[in-house]
Amino acid sequence: MSLTEIQDKQNWLVYICKACGLLYKEEEGDPDSGLAPGTRFEDIPEDWFCPLCGVTKADFVLFVEVDLKKASQGQGASSTQGTFLNSRSRHSDVLIIGAGKAGWELAKALRTANEDLSITMVTGCNGDVYEKPLLSNAVLKKIELEKLVRENGVQAAKRLNVQLLTHTHAIHISPSRSQLRTTKGMLTYTHLVIAQGAKPVRHPVINAQDCWHINHLSIYQEFRHLIQAKVSKIAIIGAGLIGSELANDLAIAGHEVHLIDSASRPLAHLIPEEASQILSQSWKELPITFYGGVTVSEFKNTSSGKVLVMQDGSELQIDQVVLCMGLQSDPSLAKSAGLEWNNGIAVHPQTLQTSEKNIYALGDCISIDGKVSRYIEPIIRQARVIAHQITGNLATLFNPTSPTIIIKTSALPMRLKGSATRSGEWRVTQSPETTATQKMHMTQWNQNQASATLELG
Repeated sequence: MSLTEIQDKQNWLVYICKACGLLYKEEEGDPDSGLAPGTRFEDIPEDWFCPLCGVTKADFVLFVEVDLKKASQGQGASSTQGTFLNSRSRHSDVLIIGAGKAGWELAKALRTANEDLSITMVTGCNGDVYEKPLLSNAVLKKIELEKLVRENGVQAAKRLNVQLLTHTHAIHISPSRSQLRTTKGMLTYTHLVIAQGAKPVRHPVINAQDCWHINHLSIYQEFRHLIQAKVSKIAIIGAGLIGSELANDLAIAGHEVHLIDSASRPLAHLIPEEASQILSQSWKELPITFYGGVTVSEFKNTSSGKVLVMQDGSELQIDQVVLCMGLQSDPSLAKSAGLEWNNGIAVHPQTLQTSEKNIYALGDCISIDGKVSRYIEPIIRQARVIAHQITGNLATLFNPTSPTIIIKTSALPMRLKGSATRSGEWRVTQSPETTATQKMHMTQWNQNQASATLELG
C-alpha cells in the first residue's frame, strides 16, 4: 500500500522512533520543536531530531494499524513489523522483553525445557542474533559486516517457535493485571521476563547526533560503513574494556585513534598500574594516543570538522567521536511495575525473580545484592535457571560467581580471573623471560588471600 493510499484511508499518520519508541503523531505535531499540530511527517525538515533521544528523522518508521488476527496468522512463529496490535489483549505463557543475547538464550532454554509453551518476544530492533563482544574486534578478525549476524530474527523465531514482535517498545507493566503495554498494543502473560539490557552512558556536553555509541549491531554497521571509505581521525572517550578493545581494533585498521579517559591510565578499573603501563607500551607501534586524567568540557562543530575542547583549554580536531563511558540500566520500565531497584532490577540471587511474583529478569539490566555484572558468561546460566523456575524445576538455582574477563587488545591480550578489588595488592608471580612470547602472571591479594589473577600476553 502506497503512502498516498494510506493517507486517503487514514487522515493522520503515526511514526515511531526506532531508537527510543517515541511516537510522532501528525495530528499533534511537536510544538516544542517548532512543528505545529497537523505537520505531515514528509514536511518535517531533514535536520529535525527526536526530542527524546536525539536520532534523526531517518530513524522513524511508519506504523499502520492492522487487525491482530491477520497479523498473527500462520503456522509456527511469525513476526509483526510496522503494525499496531489492536485493543484486544494477546496472551502468552512467557513474555520476554528484549531480543539480545539474554532474550534469545532464555527463549532457547525455555524451548528446551518445554516444547509447548507459548512464547512472545518484544524487541525494539529487528531481533537479529549476533555476538556483541565481536563488535570491539571485528576488524582484527576480518569479519565482514554481513557475517556478524549469526541468524536473522525471523529465522530464529521460527526455529524456536517464538512469536517475535520487532520494532516494538515496552512502555508499562501492570503486575496486578499481568499486562504489558507496548507501542503496538497490550499483551498479557503468565510469566514475564525482562531482558532489556543496558544503555550507554551519555556525555554531558556531546549530543547524541554528534557521536557514536557502539552498543548495537545496526549502529556498528553504520559506523563501519562510514569509516571504511577513508582513514579517519577517531576520538574514543572512555578507556575501559570496550574503549580499549575498540581503540586497538580501529588502530590496526589504520585509523588515527585518540583515546581519552578521566583516569590516568587505560583499564584503570580492571587491571593494576603495571599492567596498564605494559599495555601502553605495546600500543607504541599502533596509531593510538592516550590522554589520561582528561575530560572533554566542550564540543564544537566547525567548518573544518569536529572539535573537542579539553578542560585545560586544549583542542583536538577529529572526524568521529565514539563514546565508551560504560552502561547504565534504564529504570523506567521497572519502576512502572513497582519493581525493587538497586543499581538495576533487584533479583533474588538464586532464582532471579524480581520483587513481583511471576516476573523475572536477567542480563545487563539486573543487580544482585546491588552489584551488576555486564558480561556474557553468566547469561546462559541465568537463562537456564529462569527457564527451570518457570517450568517447575525449582531445584535449579543460580550461583553468582566472578566471570573470567577476556581483554581482547591484540597488542597485549589479557585474561582476568577472580574478584579483583581496588584495595587489593597486586604482585608479579611469574616474570616474563627475555623472549616476547612469554606471559606475565600477576596475583591480587586481599587479607592474605589470593582473590584474582591476571595473565598478560
